[in-house]
Amino acid sequence: MSQHTSPATRTAWTPASLLRPWIWSFAAAFLTWATTLAFTGGAGVGGLSQAALTFAAFSVIAGLGQMFVITLGPGNVDLSVPATITLAGTVSMKIMDGQDSLVLAGLLAAILVGIAIGIANYALIKLLRIPPIIATLSMSFIAQSAAIWYNRGIRIKPPELLAQFATGTTSGIPNMALAALALTLPAWWLLERTLYGRWISAIGQSSFAARMAGIPVDGTRFVTYVLCAVLASVCGYLLASFSGGAALNMGAEYLLASIAVVVIGGSAVAGGNSNVPGIWGASLFMFLVVSMLNTYGFGAGPRLVLTGLIIIAVIIAASRPAAGR
Repeated sequence: MSQHTSPATRTAWTPASLLRPWIWSFAAAFLTWATTLAFTGGAGVGGLSQAALTFAAFSVIAGLGQMFVITLGPGNVDLSVPATITLAGTVSMKIMDGQDSLVLAGLLAAILVGIAIGIANYALIKLLRIPPIIATLSMSFIAQSAAIWYNRGIRIKPPELLAQFATGTTSGIPNMALAALALTLPAWWLLERTLYGRWISAIGQSSFAARMAGIPVDGTRFVTYVLCAVLASVCGYLLASFSGGAALNMGAEYLLASIAVVVIGGSAVAGGNSNVPGIWGASLFMFLVVSMLNTYGFGAGPRLVLTGLIIIAVIIAASRPAAGR
């Protein structure tokens, strides 16, 4: 039987094949974690680990949606993610109005916000032929303005039951990390095991060739932009529940973060290749590097510069194995 084994199967478990781009994001996260603990003498290892898992979870959820869009190929990116997070968090909190009985209604409202924004994004891209970057940026202004109008600056607290879940743990693991994992597994399945996943990869490699092969390019892109917006909305719902209510700037940090975790995680910026595990490594790394620099006492300016340099170094390291292959 072994004589019929394909070359791809025979080399699947070689050491070189294990050096996937996502390995570097996890290696960088572990090194940063260890460096921070070494500086503090090992104090607060549990607290740091739990905080990393908790805050990385939000970047994972937003990054998953962004990864789907970026996989579609050059020029595809969703800049409306931060505003979608804000609007979904705002709408869901106001609808629930602190009542435990409306937790599911709030989640449904957040998802509907995401569906509406995703549809609007693609309508601008397809019907008006606006580049995705411009279309989603325009939609972000509309969504942010809608959040300001709808909420009028009032911070509504989440239902107690939801707040307890968002800030709690299960067997020592933050519930937010478990929620992110629950969304990661279906995302991985979609990309790796379904026809839809093969379609978006094919479109990212060559939209023209995909269309000639009979792939429904327009329908696939439409579903992808809606999926990205829905994941951003779920992120906003969970983030508002965790932080004690929706704030008008709550999604701001996820503009670059949602893109950075995709790139650092090993997905191809040019599209056609996604990497779900890398989203986790990159999200953990980005939180831990900021935590490490805070521990060393760096101010905001030097911290941003060093964060950028460290991210560039990780991206360069991650690209070398691929170049070698």
